[in-house]
Amino acid sequence: MDIIEGVRTAIKEMMLPELDRIREENQEIKAILEMTNKRLDDMNLHLADQSRRIDAVREELGARIETLRIELTARIESVRADLTTRNDETNNRIDYNNRRMDSMSEKFDDRLNRLYEAIVRREEHSGLERRVLSIEQDVADMKQRLVA
Repeated sequence: MDIIEGVRTAIKEMMLPELDRIREENQEIKAILEMTNKRLDDMNLHLADQSRRIDAVREELGARIETLRIELTARIESVRADLTTRNDETNNRIDYNNRRMDSMSEKFDDRLNRLYEAIVRREEHSGLERRVLSIEQDVADMKQRLVA
C-alpha cells in the first residue's frame, strides 16, 4: 500500500497546484462574467430608457403633427370659403354688368330705331315737299293756261 500512497501523493502534488490554478482562473472568469452581465443589464436598462424616450418623442411629434394638420385643414377651409365668397361676388358683378350691358344695348337699339324713323321721316318729308312743289307748279301752270 505504500506504493499506492506514494502514487497518490505524487498525483496530489502534481494535480493540486494545477487544480488550484484552474480554480483561480474559474473565479476570475466568474468575476468577469458577473461584470459583463452587470454591464449588459446596465445597457438593457439604458436601451429601455432610450426606448421610452423615443416613444415619448414619437407621441409628442404625433400630437404636434395632428395639431398642425387640424390647423392646416382649418386654414384651407377658410381660404376655400373666402375664395368661394369672392367667386360668388365676382359672378354677381359679372351678372350685374351683363344685365346693365343688355339694358344699355336695348336703349341703344331703341335710339337707333328712333334715329332711323327720323331719317325715314325726313326723307319722306323732303319727298313730299318736292311733290307738293311739283303739284303747286302744275296748279300754277294750269291757272296760267286757264287765264290765257
